[in-house]
Amino acid sequence: MVKDILAIGGQPGLFKMITQAKNGIIVESLVDGKRMPTHATSKISALEDISIYTEMGDVPLSEVFISIFEKGLNVDPKSDAATLKSNFEKVVADYDSDRVYTSDMKKVFAWYKLLSEKGLITAEIIEKYRAEESEKTKEEAESESEK
Repeated sequence: MVKDILAIGGQPGLFKMITQAKNGIIVESLVDGKRMPTHATSKISALEDISIYTEMGDVPLSEVFISIFEKGLNVDPKSDAATLKSNFEKVVADYDSDRVYTSDMKKVFAWYKLLSEKGLITAEIIEKYRAEESEKTKEEAESESEK
C-alpha cells in the first residue's frame, strides 16, 4: 500500500521512488510531481518501514492508515494538540503516549491526507494489501511448520 513511498528529512511532503541513480535515488514529489535526485547522505525513510509505538508492541503505519480510512476520519493536521490526540486515540487506542508525540500525529494525518488525495489509499488498495499480507502470513506459517 505504501510501497516505494518515502519521507525525506528536510523536504516537505512525500515522495515516490522512481529509480536508483549512481549515488542515490531519483524521487518524484507527490505534492507537485517534480522529480529530483536524493543522495545517500539524505535521511530517507520508507513508509512501509515506519511503525507506531503501542503499549503492546508496534503497529505498522499501513495499519494506521487503514484504521483512519475505515473510521472515516478527516483530521486536519494543523488542528490543536487536543484534537490530534483524541482522533489519534480513535485510530490507535493503545499508542505509547511517552514515545508518540503530537508532531508524529501531525505527520501521520498529513501523510494520510496526501496519500488519500492522490488515490493511494482506497478500498480496493486496502483489500489488495490485506490479501498480500494474508498470503505472507500463510507462507511464513508453512515455512515454520517445515522446520
